[in-house]
Amino acid sequence: MSGTAPAGRTSAPGVPGPAALFARRAEQFRPSPVRAVFEIAMRPGMISLAGGNPDTGALPHAVLAGTAARLLAERGPEVLQYGSGAGIERLPELVCRLMDLEGAATDPGRIQITAGSQAGIDLVVKLFCDPGDVVVAEGPTYVGALGVFGSYEFAVSHVDVDDDGLDPEAVAERIDALRAAGRTVKLVYTVPTFHNPTGVTLSEERRRRLVAVCAERGVVVLEDDPYGLLGFDREHRLPSLYSLDPETVVHLGSFSKIFSPGLRVGWIAASPAVRSRLQIAAEAVTIHPSVLGQELAAEYVGGEHWRPALDRAVARYRSRCAAMMAALEEHMPEGVRWTRPAGGFFTWLDLDPARAHGDLLHRAIDHGVVVVPGGACYADARPSTSLRLAFSAAAEEDIAEGVRRLGRMLRA
Repeated sequence: MSGTAPAGRTSAPGVPGPAALFARRAEQFRPSPVRAVFEIAMRPGMISLAGGNPDTGALPHAVLAGTAARLLAERGPEVLQYGSGAGIERLPELVCRLMDLEGAATDPGRIQITAGSQAGIDLVVKLFCDPGDVVVAEGPTYVGALGVFGSYEFAVSHVDVDDDGLDPEAVAERIDALRAAGRTVKLVYTVPTFHNPTGVTLSEERRRRLVAVCAERGVVVLEDDPYGLLGFDREHRLPSLYSLDPETVVHLGSFSKIFSPGLRVGWIAASPAVRSRLQIAAEAVTIHPSVLGQELAAEYVGGEHWRPALDRAVARYRSRCAAMMAALEEHMPEGVRWTRPAGGFFTWLDLDPARAHGDLLHRAIDHGVVVVPGGACYADARPSTSLRLAFSAAAEEDIAEGVRRLGRMLRA
């Protein structure tokens, strides 16, 4: 037929296709090494120590099925309809109860419900930062946050972590140096408790000093806290940064690690002026979080089953972490150092540079184990002699075998 374009052609001859019209930021939307390994991890015989997934097998599935059925049967038209951009009315109060468990007393008027804490990172940095601004973050840091920073064309300045987390004095020096060089710094991003990816926890002394350093300089602290209730010592919890200064700190929380990541329900705690702007920004993207997901989260956390299920999950994480520590002691060659997390999902290996040559990810895959290469956890994807290992979702026998394979690779 006259005028029909040949199969496969998407534009007229000589006219650039849509890919040629991408904005500069489109370069940031590419698969990360973390996402790239998921399909590889599904291969028969492969052991994955890469994905930081919660153990949803600890949940009371029959109870949840009954709750979902009841919600749909009794309130179907409501829970399947559009909802408020602020979240369902009763959920912020339940969030306040969760935050109180970490000593962070707040009120529902400061809570913005989000479509997961990943969306919370997006909303906060979009609200505070302009293209070209610098975000100060731990080095290494959470891969998902790096994707957000890059997509909005923010630079990232990494400050190294040690066994006690970020050094507040190093953060102060970095902020001052960047500003002296004419750069704008408005935000410090941190995962202070059972850090992703290293597993370390910011000490109480450093928590207080970090918040003070940022308050003195008029810098917002973005506290990403998905793991705070996953400590192996359930009796001893450090204060959240938000509890130390709720005006300087914006707090991100999530139901993903204490309930279900599939529901995509999280929250932001912030001063009222910030929270109101966050709601408007959220409505512009998602309109509102899933009403059904929020109702399930509220029913679950407001009921009698969630604490026993969380206790079961944490007991599994504790046991799997111990299995990983034992396997590392047995199978790692000289010169390898690793963190000893007190909760959460991860440990971080620093390798002997003499053994860390080549592409560590593909070397590991060749030995039948999938890991996250350390370079993926830096904004500049720098060459790294480190690895992130996750113990949260792997069986103890797989952890032992995966670490054995990794040790064999390093000795090869």
